[in-house]
Parts: sequence; C-alpha cells; structure tokens
Amino acid sequence: MAVMRTFLYFLAFVSLGSGFECKFKDSERSDSDGDKLQVHLVPHTHDDVGWLKTVDEYYYGANNSIQHAGVQYILDSVIPQLTSDSTKRFIYVEIAFFERWWNEQNEAMKTEVKRLVANKQLEFINAGWCMNDEAATHYNAIIDQMTYGLNFVQETFGSEARPRIAWHIDPFGHSNEQASIFAQMSFDGFFLGRIDYADKELRLKQQRMELVWRGSAKNLETDSDIFTGVLYNNYAAPPGFCYDQSCKDARPVQDDPSLFGFNVDETVERFVQETCAQASHYKTNHIILTMGEDFQYENANTWYKNLDKLIKYVKQDGRVNAFYSTPTTYLDALYKANQTWELKTDDFFPYADCPHCYWTGYFTSRPALKQYVRYNNNLLQVCKQLEVMNGPAKKNGPSSDTLRRAMGVAQHHDAVSGTSKQHVADDYAKRLAIGAAECQELVGDVLNKLKVKNPEIKPPTLTFCDHLNISVCPLTEKTKSFTVTVYNPLARAVDAVVRLPVALASMNVFSPQGKLIESQMLPVSNETRLLRQAQNLIQGDSSFELIFFAKVPALGFATYFVNSTKSTVKSKIFKDVPKRVYEDADEVSIENEFIKLSFTEDTGHLTSMTDKSSKTTTVLSQGFYWYNGSLGEDASKQPSGAYIFRPNSSQPIPIPQSSKVEVFKGTVVQEVRQVISPFISQVVRLYAGQRHAEFEYTVGPIPVGDKWGKEIITRFDTDIHSSELFYTDANGREMQERKRDYRPTWKLNNTEPVAENYYPVNSRMYIRDSEKQLTILTDRSLGGSSMKDGSMEIMLHRRLLKDDKRGVGEPLNETGISGKGLIVRGKLCLILAPPKESAALHREHGEKLLLGPVLGFAPNSLTFKKWTSQYNALHKGLTRELPANVHLLTLETMKDLALIRVEHQFEGGEDPKLSQPVNISLAELFTDFTVESMTEMNLAANQLLKDKQPLHWNIKNKKNNEEQREKKKMVARKETDLNLHLTPMQIRTFKAVIKRHGVFQQKSA
Repeated sequence: MAVMRTFLYFLAFVSLGSGFECKFKDSERSDSDGDKLQVHLVPHTHDDVGWLKTVDEYYYGANNSIQHAGVQYILDSVIPQLTSDSTKRFIYVEIAFFERWWNEQNEAMKTEVKRLVANKQLEFINAGWCMNDEAATHYNAIIDQMTYGLNFVQETFGSEARPRIAWHIDPFGHSNEQASIFAQMSFDGFFLGRIDYADKELRLKQQRMELVWRGSAKNLETDSDIFTGVLYNNYAAPPGFCYDQSCKDARPVQDDPSLFGFNVDETVERFVQETCAQASHYKTNHIILTMGEDFQYENANTWYKNLDKLIKYVKQDGRVNAFYSTPTTYLDALYKANQTWELKTDDFFPYADCPHCYWTGYFTSRPALKQYVRYNNNLLQVCKQLEVMNGPAKKNGPSSDTLRRAMGVAQHHDAVSGTSKQHVADDYAKRLAIGAAECQELVGDVLNKLKVKNPEIKPPTLTFCDHLNISVCPLTEKTKSFTVTVYNPLARAVDAVVRLPVALASMNVFSPQGKLIESQMLPVSNETRLLRQAQNLIQGDSSFELIFFAKVPALGFATYFVNSTKSTVKSKIFKDVPKRVYEDADEVSIENEFIKLSFTEDTGHLTSMTDKSSKTTTVLSQGFYWYNGSLGEDASKQPSGAYIFRPNSSQPIPIPQSSKVEVFKGTVVQEVRQVISPFISQVVRLYAGQRHAEFEYTVGPIPVGDKWGKEIITRFDTDIHSSELFYTDANGREMQERKRDYRPTWKLNNTEPVAENYYPVNSRMYIRDSEKQLTILTDRSLGGSSMKDGSMEIMLHRRLLKDDKRGVGEPLNETGISGKGLIVRGKLCLILAPPKESAALHREHGEKLLLGPVLGFAPNSLTFKKWTSQYNALHKGLTRELPANVHLLTLETMKDLALIRVEHQFEGGEDPKLSQPVNISLAELFTDFTVESMTEMNLAANQLLKDKQPLHWNIKNKKNNEEQREKKKMVARKETDLNLHLTPMQIRTFKAVIKRHGVFQQKSA
C-alpha cells in the first residue's frame, strides 16, 4: 500500500539540524571513501498478501483492471539480474508468495537461487508468511505466522539464510509486543515505514529517526531490545529516482551525450542534494534508500539498468558513495559507527498521517472477520495439539497446514485489519473456512482414536457446528439422543459452558460417569431467530437452548450424553426457570455467588455492579451510541473510512433504549435480554460460579438511509476515579498505560479529540483507582478509549459511505448475506475487583476466551453401559496441570519433532503470588507421549538459543543495561533436563524428541 507517500514528502524539507553534514569541494573528489556519505541502495518490492486483489490474483497477475501486479513475474525478472552481476542485491519479505514461486521452479533454478542466497545477493528480510498487522493481531497468531515463514527459509536455505532484519514498512502503527517478539526471534534490527506525522517531524529535526526500542521494559528488559529505524520516504525511492515501469515520475538516466535528453550531470546533482538532505536528519554517514515500492520489479531490467548507471556516475562524481546494499549491511554499518542511541519504551500507536487523519478506525473495521480469525486461531491450536499426539499425517490425510497457511495470510496488515476490498475480505474468510474444515476432520479423527477401546470399532464421525453463536447446529436440533465431546486446549481443567440448540423442551444431560447433571433450558430469543434468517440458515429452527457446564481435564476431552425425556411439555422448562417481562416492576437484578448486576425498572438500563467477594459496588451504566462518520468538511476533506476514524462530533449520539426487558433465572445461568433499538440487542448473563459478567451484543444491520455512515460504540460509565488514565493490551499480552490527550515523546496537537485517543484493544482494557478496577475483555480485536474519567468505550461495528482515500477505492459498507447490512454478534466480559486481585481474574478468563473448548457431536443410540464398554468418555492429556501462571502456548509438529512453547502469562507486579517466577517440569507431563530430550530455541525456533548473540547498542544508562544482561545470563542446560524456570512474561521455546504412547505409539518420532 503506497498511497500515503504524498502526505509525507513535505517532511523531507524541514529545517536541518545537526545530523550528518555533507562537506565537499571539487578538489576533494577522489576514489577514497573516507568520511563521505555512504548511500545504501536497497532494491525491494512490497507485495501485499491481499489488498485490492486476492492473494491468488496478486501472485498470478490476474484482475489487472483493479491493479497491475503479478508477483510471479517479479521473481522471474529479478533472479536473472542477480545472476548476471554479483554486485546486485535484492531483498524479499513475504514467504506466502515466495514459497509458491519456489515450488514451481525446476531443480536448476532452485540451485541457482540457493547460490544467490548463499552469496547474500538475494536476502530474506522479515520472512514471515506475511508482513503482519500490529493492531488487530494476537501474539499467538503473530508467532505462528512468523514461525511458519521462517521455518520455510531455514529448511530450504539453511541457517546461514536466517533473517536478521524485521521489516514492517507498511503496517499502520507499531506495538511494544511486536518489538519484543522480534527481539526474542533473534532479529537485530527493525525498520518501520509509518509513524505519526508529528512524531516523525520532531524526530527529523532532532536526528532521532533511529533508536533502540525496548518492547518489554517492565518484564523482559534488555531481552526485548531491538535497534529500530524509521525510514525516510516510508518505503519508496526518493522523488524522481523510481525506475520501475509503473512510476509516473520516472526520470531514466540518459547518458548518451549525443542525444538532447542527456541528464547525467543533473541526475547526479539531484541525487547528491537529495541524499545529503536525508543524511542531515540521521546520526551517521550511512543512510538507506529503499529503491522500490508496491509490486515493483516486474521488469527488473528497468530498475537495475538505471541503478547501475546511477552508481557509476555518482562514483565518478565522488562527493558521495552509492552502492547496492541490504538492510542487514546497513545495520552492521550503524553498529560499527559506535554511536549512542535513544532508548524508547512506549509504542507507536495511534498513527496519523495528517492532523485530521487518525488511522484508528481499522482497529474495529470488519469486526466479523476479526472474530473469525480469532475463532480459527483457537481451532488451529487444537488441531496442532492433536496432530502432535497423532504423529505424522498420512500423505493424503488431513493436516493443519491448510489452516496454518490461511491463518498466516489472515494476519497480513490488510487482512485482519479490515482494510481490503470486499471481495478480498471474502477470500480471506473462504481460505479460513477451507482450512477449518480440514482441521475439524483431523480433530474428529484423533478424538475418535482416543475414544475407542478397541481399534476395530468404528465410531460415528464427529460433527462440528460453526454457528453455535446464533444457536444453529443441525445435529443437535434434529437428534433426540446425541453425545457432546468437549476438548479443552488449556493446560488446566475448565468448567466449560456448553450452550446448544435443541428441538425438544425436555432434555437430560449425563456426565462422562453417567450421572445426571444440572442443566437449564431457555427459549431461543426472537433476535436470534431474526439473525438466523438474515444469515439464510434455514436449518436453524430450534426453539430452545440447552445450557450446562462440562468439566474437562487439561489438554483432554470429556464426553457428555444428551437424551430427550418422556415429557415434552414446553411449560415444564419454566418451573425452575421462570420468565418475567419487566415493564413496571421494582429493581431488576441478576446475581450469582460472586456478582450482582442491577438494572432500572423503567428503561432496563444497567445501574450498578457488585463484587460480592470484596463487598465492592460500583455505579455502572451502559449505553449504546454512534459517531457519525465525517464525509469531509471545511477543516479537512478527510472522511471516515476503513482506515480512518473521523467523527463529525466529539460527542457520540445516544441510541434510545427500549423500556422492555426479559429476565430468566435458573441454576446454571441468569440473564437479562434487552432490545436496545431496531438494530441493537443484548443479553447480559451471569453463569453460576463465574467471576465475570457476559454481555453478548448483536449489532446490525446499521441503518444508513439517512446518508450518514455510523460507528457504533458501547460505553460503560462508573464512579471509578481513573485520573485520565486507562490501560489497553499489546497484542493480547502486556498492558500499556494510556493517558487521554497525551503522547509520551511529543506534545499532541489536539485536532481530533476522539480519534486521537483511540487505541487497539486486542483482548482487554481497564480503568482503576486505589479501590476498584473494571476490566473489559473482548472476543476479538476492537478499538477502545476512555474519553472521560470513570468511562470506557469500545467500538463494536462500523458502516461508512465514503472511501477514506487511502487506496482501497470503496467505502467500508459491508452489506452481509442479506444485502441489507452486516449483522455482528460478539461478547464483552466485565470483571470488577480490587486492583490487586484483578490480574488473576482477567488473565485466567482471557486465556479461556482465547482458547475455548472445541465441541464435537455425534448421534447416539446406545445405552450408557453399552457406549462405555466400547468408548472412553474421558481423557486426560496431562498427568498434572500446569500452574495458574503458566500457559502452554504451542504444541505442534515440526518435521519429526514436537515444538513446545511455555510462557509465564503474568507481568511483574500484577499479582502478589502469580507474578513471581515459577518452576515447572515437562518430565512425564503428557499422557500420550513422553518428552525424551529437548533443545532450547529462540522464539521463532530457527536458532539455537545458545547461539543467539544480540547486538549490544550504546544507549543511555548503559551500566544498568549491563547489570540486566549479567543477571539474565543463560545457565547451560542439558537436553535431557526437562525442568524449567520462567520469569514474568517469559516465553521459552523447545524442539523436543518425543515417544508416543498407546494408540499412537506405532508412529514414534
């Protein structure tokens, strides 16, 4: 995506400071480089893994009526150029494309490419499956997609090809967690294309464009340090020096003096002036010029022929030195310069490219796609875990690879971000659906293997229901007797809520031990019925929902049995679960053992929340509002769109709430059903024994008949004294302190009072004072803020009528299956507790939201005794649970090995006990296999941890840095030592040799 260049060119001409100064006279021109300016020319292409065209269209060069771009031709064109001249260089980033191209090549071409890689002419940079977004991505998915791409490079080209440079030149803002992840993946440098226009202007003036970024200053400290450079021209060539066939300002080097267009002297002079102007904003006599842009080098000859001439004539001129280079070579030159660099500990959010242009809308854009990505991350982890137990896949059998690839593509900065064209967004979802179906087949196969007591028995195929959020599951709706197999991907047991649509009013639920358990029946709401119709899900015709708790062991499954009872009288369900419609009653309230929620009797508005454990009550009101998206006006022509959030007013417009609510109270759940408006409804739930309140909202179709685009928020107002502060997570991990109307490193120009205060909320946000903390957890990435003390707002959905002029070329107007407008259903979970107790609650529930149980269904005609004589109803994947502060992040196959990641999921100081370091052992931990030995790797699993040698940069407070490094020196461990020590926020990664047990032992790795 290159359209933003025009907004930033003006920065090239801000007043010069005391950076590098070009000094030369005619008499000083010589062959000796000395201290002259060294210009690193980096030929590159930026290949979006979907944006205006799908990933397939981009690769093949199809659908060029939208955009001329064909990635296969870029690589076809570049390789011969590199082969012809050993001085030429090229970098490549997106492995989703390169792996396709590689698989199409013959052995001779593969051999030549390997030679070019070994010769450092073709260099892989970043090398994830994509260049992921940093606002809407979860760290679990970021690590997965980076590992998948980097592993391809490792396996194909060897350890010498391991990328050392992280390259996020197009994402629209940068997170602390991303910097920390890259540092842990052994990257030495991180180069950015986009930072806030005001931040960039100040950095240019003060020669602060390069720095050391400490992504986890509170926890990992120096282990999260990475040198970071902000590129001068985003990622384009300087004006007038783009030599691609697509460049409109191309000025080829015309070096035949007999022709009228001879321009060598003028070209060299422009080049010297341009590069010296850039150098004045940087500290050393080395600068980097990114010679390329989106999908360039289809005709690589036009680039290299002109660059060859440019290098030749600049060298003859002698004032500056220009040469082919790579970001790695540039970084090494900076390291040798031995400068002292600024230390940065905050992040680069939010991003704006002009005073009225805040890229904070995409934090919420396409919320249904965002949730589908999160849903499939859950399924992928389950799929990979069971794949490890099962052993190598059959040649034509199901595997996790299809979903891994689809998830890798979906992390792209125009995918999960919601900033692609509609047909491309549809393509992302389609890829996920295909991968999910294959993973569900694998999950069903492995669970059935674990179930059967005799391998000769063929159990019924497990069915998976992807529309349970709108109470659609054909098998449970049509079958009077069925089993529910619940798999738990977490490393500790859970009491999972199971909520199923059923056709009959009376059903009994039996545990894996055959005992009748508590369950509850509720009528399907009218809003859910309407949503089914809007989705054209005609099979969803059940009238009731069955709700119960399933106790599921760690990394294991439990099978529950659901049977119809003799009585089918519908009224029976209301004996213990009375339905009450409140119109003129006293206080409306619901409660469980830990929480009480109160609502007004006249409007059904939420009024308070009580934490019974601490006997704390907070005033708590909830409202729904909409911001009217700007269409552009006198102050700025900038409209609100897929990227940009720009409301017409700083005050949202309230959506009147209906005065009618329905309340259901039972032993499993109590819930309040609210109809807010014709396009918004909500169910507020309290499940028995749980410490959070669930708010399930349904928003859409957003009406636009009045010609106003609308951005829908829900806002919670409390009596918490938050003192302008609120906290949002970074990619689902560490919490970031935010202050309203403030930036840590420059004075904010308050031009967009709402949009400039919005931040990514990947999994949670909270406000607090000395006594109370209110935390909101989300089921997907959204945008959020605190626009006044005691208040938090989350943007739930957006529908806009104008393109925001950032290249997509169409408004963010999702019409959904019905064509009337997309309907979104999602969940927010609220936790009220004293601050010292809050982390334990939100970390635990956040983990459950991320990796919920996967349910498989099968019809059943057997008695319990007969069924249990053939099948296992319970399986434990672990011999013991991991501690509450330890998360099993990764369990997957990597060739003949298992890749295992464990993480300490608490920050230092969050909790008196759970924030302490913890010791665990992987010895005899897993029931289906034994870890025989393991080798510790970096986070990407592409380098032995003992070989990781990060560059140590000169920064302020160097003594303290050295003390931290000394303290964190790795103690050598034997590969057979399975005992681990984890400190707050630490992730440890291992390649393990495993021996499988039981039904899987014939596939020992």
